[in-house]
Amino acid sequence: MKIDNQKYKDTVFRKLFHDKRRLLELYNGVNHSNYDNPDDLEITTLEGNTFLNMKNDLSFIFDYELSLYEHQSSPCPNIPLRDLEYVASIYKRIVPTEETYKSHAISIPTPRFITFYNGTIKLEDVKIYKLSDLFAKKTDNPELDLIVKVININEGHNKELMEDCKTLKEYSIFVSKVRKCIKEAKERNKEMNDIIDMNDITQKEVVSSAISRAIDECISENILKDFLLENKEEVIEMGVLGYSAERHLQVIQEESYEDGVKAGYDKGYGNGYDKGEKALAELYDWLFENNRVSDVQKANKDSKYRKDLFDEYIASKNKN
Repeated sequence: MKIDNQKYKDTVFRKLFHDKRRLLELYNGVNHSNYDNPDDLEITTLEGNTFLNMKNDLSFIFDYELSLYEHQSSPCPNIPLRDLEYVASIYKRIVPTEETYKSHAISIPTPRFITFYNGTIKLEDVKIYKLSDLFAKKTDNPELDLIVKVININEGHNKELMEDCKTLKEYSIFVSKVRKCIKEAKERNKEMNDIIDMNDITQKEVVSSAISRAIDECISENILKDFLLENKEEVIEMGVLGYSAERHLQVIQEESYEDGVKAGYDKGYGNGYDKGEKALAELYDWLFENNRVSDVQKANKDSKYRKDLFDEYIASKNKN
């Protein structure tokens, strides 16, 4: 069961809603609308095959709007900055540069930014992140801003949206079942010290087996049945990677604040709990975006290696 490296950055959410019918259903649920022609959607998702190597989860033009939908399993206040890069890249692709130099105003689709959150860290039903919240120098009237609406799609949250979008509700149930099955697998295998260490093939098999069991349960209960029957092995592989990433971030937030504060201070982030957390979150976001999950795993156990990665990350930022 092997998927090429390009697909490692895919998620079950991204693959599920890449289907235009499901994506239109999700759009209708978010916007309380009832459009019925998925062919009217123009997909603009960045696939990472340009010189920028940029890849987002889902984006599309519909009803004169450019919607960017992201999926997150950990709270990330930096998502507006990532969305800024995504939307600029999409506009550059759909609007010829020479058009921007003309004397008359051109019409561009109105951007909208939604992030769907299903992590284990508690989050309210709806949260707003703003680009201006990241500015080093605060201003009452920012000349550039970008607002992201984060929607919690865990079971028990945003019930109206879940009822309006059956596929999203079933996806939420699927994620819940995966977590339940993995938790039960962990309890049956207490001899494992760290189930998210993917260097141990036995541990990977335990997680894979648990995800497979969750998929079988969903199929028997007619939850995402057609999708899971068609994509079972790929969903298992993506689920193993996604679970690893999610658990790493949770462990980081629960157990590694002290190291984060020190590393963040040493690398110029200042001192204090919040800045140390931000430093770690930025580092791990960067590693995940560059498909370096193994580095996250090693860094989580090796403080010296983590500091070396901070050096590399800072150097990369300075280059850009």
